[in-house]
Amino acid sequence: MTVKNSVYTAYPAGAFQPRSRDLKLYLSVRFATTLGTQIQSVAVGLQIYDITRDPVALGYVGLSIFLPMLLLVLPAGDMADRVDRRFMLIAAYLVQMIASFLLLLLTLGGVEAMWAFYSVITLLGIALGLSQPAIQSFLPFLVPLEKHPQAIAWNASAYRIATIGGPALGGFIYEFGPAVNYSLCLGLYLFTVLAMWNLRIREREGEASSGSTFERIVEGISYMRRRPILFGAISLDLFAMFLGGTTALLPIYARDILHVGAAGLGLLRTAPAAGAAIVAIVLARRQLQRHAGASMFGCVALFGAATILFGVSTNFYVSLMALAVAGGGDMVSVYVRSAMIQLATPDQMRGRVGSLNSLFVGASNELGEFRAGMSAGLFGTVQAVVLGGVGTLAVVGLWMRMFSQLRRVDRFSDVTVQ
Repeated sequence: MTVKNSVYTAYPAGAFQPRSRDLKLYLSVRFATTLGTQIQSVAVGLQIYDITRDPVALGYVGLSIFLPMLLLVLPAGDMADRVDRRFMLIAAYLVQMIASFLLLLLTLGGVEAMWAFYSVITLLGIALGLSQPAIQSFLPFLVPLEKHPQAIAWNASAYRIATIGGPALGGFIYEFGPAVNYSLCLGLYLFTVLAMWNLRIREREGEASSGSTFERIVEGISYMRRRPILFGAISLDLFAMFLGGTTALLPIYARDILHVGAAGLGLLRTAPAAGAAIVAIVLARRQLQRHAGASMFGCVALFGAATILFGVSTNFYVSLMALAVAGGGDMVSVYVRSAMIQLATPDQMRGRVGSLNSLFVGASNELGEFRAGMSAGLFGTVQAVVLGGVGTLAVVGLWMRMFSQLRRVDRFSDVTVQ
C-alpha cells in the first residue's frame, strides 16, 4: 500500500518502515517546545518573584498548572487511544501560543495583578494535560519496539539539551525584559505546530476498547494497578520528585542566597539538564543491559542526596554541581521507567497508561513546586529543600521493600508485553 504525502495518512501497521525524517522531525518538535517552555518558565518565575518577593506566590504557579492538568490528563489519555495523536499535539501547541501571547500583553501593559498571571498560566496546564498522554505514547508509532529504549534515550537527549540551553538563554534575555522571552516563545511554538502538521506515523494495532469514557479510563487504571512493576516505577517518581523538587525555589536561591541574579538563575535551571543530557547521550550510545530496577532505585537515591547538598550549599559552583548530579540521577530513573512503560503496554492501552504516567509526573513536578513554595513559606527555603531530599531517600527505602519485583528487574526484555 502506498503512503500518501499527507499529514494525516499513517503508515499501515504491518508495513511500517521507520523513517529517519519523521523521527528527526519529532525530535525537533520536542526540542523546540521544551526550549520555549524553559525560556518562558524562567521569565514567569523571575517576574512573579520580582513583583511579590513571596515564595508562596511561586508555589501557586505550580498549582495553577497542575489543577487543569489533573482534570484533563485522564480523558486525554483515552482520547489518545482513539484519535490521531498529532491532532492533540497541534491543539496543545496552539494553546501554548495563546498563553505566550497573553503573557506578552500582560508584560507590555505593566500588569502586576497575580490573578491575571495565574489565569494565563492555567492555559499552560490545559496544554500540558492535553499533550502529555500523546507525547508519552508517541515513540512506539515512530520506531519498532526493539529500538525503543535507544529512541527514548535520543528523545531524552533532545529534551535535555533544550533544558540546558533554554534556562541559560531565558536568564540572559530576561535582562532585556520578559517581553523578549515571551516573543521568542511565540516563534518556537509556531514552528512546533507547522512541524507536527508534516509528521507521519504508523497506524495503531488492535481494536480500541468499547464502553464509555469512564469505563475505558478505569480499564487503564486497572491495567497499570495489576502490574506492580509499572505501578511501582510510576509511583516512585511521583513521591520522590514531589518531595525532592527544587525548581520553584531557584529564583529565591538566585536572588537571596547565592546572589547571582537572572543570569545565575538560568545556569541553576540549566545544571540539572546538563547532568541529565550527559547521561542521556551515554544511554543512547550504550543501552543499559542489566540491573535495570536496581539502577533506577540507586539513581533516585542519588537524586535525593544531591538535593540535600544543594539545599545546604552557599557556594554557587557547589550548587551547580549538586544540581547536575541530581539531574543525572533523575535521567536514569526516567529512562528506565519510560522503557518499562512502553515495553509493557499494548498499542490499544498506550494513551491511557501514558496519561496515568503524565498525571503522576505532573503531580511530582507541578504539585511539587506548590509543595516547595508552601514549605519554604512555613519553614524557610533551605529547610524546605533539605527536608525534601531526606523525604526522597525515605521513599526509596520504602519502595524497595514494597516493590521488590521492580527492584529485581534485570533486562528490559523481562517486562516486554507478549
